[in-house]
Amino acid sequence: MTFFHSINYLYSLSGLFVGMLVGVTGVGGGSLMTPILILLFAIHPQTAVGTDLLYASATKSVGTTIHGLAHSVDWTVVRRLATGSIPATVVTIYALSLFGSANPRISALITEILAVALFFTAFSLIFRKSIIRFYERHVGELNEVRTKWLTIVTGIVLGVLVTITSVGAGALGVTALILLYPRLPMVRIVGSDIAHAVPLTLASGIGHWILGSLDVNLLASLLVGSIPGIIIGSYVANRVSEVVLRMVLATVLTVVATQLFLA
Repeated sequence: MTFFHSINYLYSLSGLFVGMLVGVTGVGGGSLMTPILILLFAIHPQTAVGTDLLYASATKSVGTTIHGLAHSVDWTVVRRLATGSIPATVVTIYALSLFGSANPRISALITEILAVALFFTAFSLIFRKSIIRFYERHVGELNEVRTKWLTIVTGIVLGVLVTITSVGAGALGVTALILLYPRLPMVRIVGSDIAHAVPLTLASGIGHWILGSLDVNLLASLLVGSIPGIIIGSYVANRVSEVVLRMVLATVLTVVATQLFLA
């Protein structure tokens, strides 16, 4: 009974909504949950980021299991991304520790970087096809060696961005994988992106936990909603219009980013 008394069901409802979006599109974890915690529930930015990272790790572990059973994960891609993202996460956590977890300048910086990351995420969602066409015209398909190293570099960028803001593993990661692996089916790109997010957000979340940026009751409340949410989303991923979901999500992210800039 003590566990249920500690659950805030408004947090759980938010977790359910975001979990369903992540299951369907691979997008929405940090992009929506962290801003929701900061703007709607007035959670401290670093606590919001740290808690959201461990929430995302647990949620996407369930999504990875479902996508793995459906054989929609390319583990070579996941390994390449993690080769770059995990070391980048460790270095970024160390850099954050040097400034102190309660530094108000760090909180303001996280909010500002989060807003910028959300704008880029929304841009990548809205103009994904145009980005892909531009890339195909000017770059084309890369050879295996260049693809491998660019995937590792992509992991480094995601490691830094996700550790600071909890945003980027979804829309930005999916867009990068589409460009780097044009022959990979969309469902495998989403599955691989979700699978890579598990070690990335776990490593980042543990780092923030060590820094003291974690609310255990908040985390439990989010997971009560998000775990069933991502199960539902992963099962209906092939039955929902991805284009409609991407446009709705991009609109929401743009509004949220604007509010963060004005806050």
